[in-house]
Amino acid sequence: MITGASSGIGRGLAVELGRRGAKLGLVARRANVLEEVIREIEAVGSKAVAVPADVQDAGSMSAAAKKVRAELGPIDILIANAGIGPTRDAAEINAEEIAGVINVNVIGASNSAAAVIPDMVARRSGQLVVISSLAAYRGLPKSAAYCASKAAVSAFFESLRLDLMPKGIAVTIIHPGFIKTPLTTGRDARMPFLMELDDAVQKMLRAIEERRKRYSFPWQLATIVRLGMIMPFWMYDQISRANSFRE
Repeated sequence: MITGASSGIGRGLAVELGRRGAKLGLVARRANVLEEVIREIEAVGSKAVAVPADVQDAGSMSAAAKKVRAELGPIDILIANAGIGPTRDAAEINAEEIAGVINVNVIGASNSAAAVIPDMVARRSGQLVVISSLAAYRGLPKSAAYCASKAAVSAFFESLRLDLMPKGIAVTIIHPGFIKTPLTTGRDARMPFLMELDDAVQKMLRAIEERRKRYSFPWQLATIVRLGMIMPFWMYDQISRANSFRE
C-alpha cells in the first residue's frame, strides 16, 4: 500500500513495483488521477486498486487498509510517502500552513502506519517504509515546517522500529535528497545532486528490498548533510544562509 501514489515519488514507486509484479493498493485524494496510475500499472500486467482517502483522517486510512486487504490480501509493505513541502520565510510565518504540513507529513504517516500495524503484528510479518528527507537532519532556511515534519516522522518511525522489530516487522526510513518531481518543479534555487525520478526510485526500492533500517541518498549530499550535524553553529549558519536550496 502506497500513500501519495498519484504523483511524484509515490507514482514512480507504484509503476516500477507494478513492473515487478507487485499487487498494489494506491492511496491519494485525487481519484481521477489514481485511475490513470492504475491503467499504467495494468498495462504492464500487474494488479492495482485505487483507494481515494485522506491520510490526515485516521478513519479514512483504516477503511483504506481494510479495502486493500479485502481486494488484494494482507498488506506486506506500507510505503508512507504522502507529503507536502511549502517554502516560507519565518518573517511571514503562517500558523495554518505549518499545521497543514505537520498534519500531512507526520499525522498522515502515523495514521497510515496505525492502519496496517495491528494486522502485521498478528501475522508477525510486514515492513513499514516512510519517505522522509535529508531535510530531517538540520533546519534549513525557509523550511521550518518541512524540516520539523521530516525530523518528527523520522524519529517516529525509528521508535516504531524498536518496538516492532521483535514482532517480525521491519521499518525502513528513507532520506532522499533533491528529486525531479512536482515538489521541486519551478524552484529558483540551485539543487545540488538533483536526481532523475527513475534513478531515485531504483535506489529506494533496493533499500526496501534489503530491508535497510535507514537509507540516505545521494551519498554526496548525504555526506554533506551529516557533516552539517557536527559543524559549529557559526559555520553551519553561514553556509546554510548562503545556500537556500528550497526556494
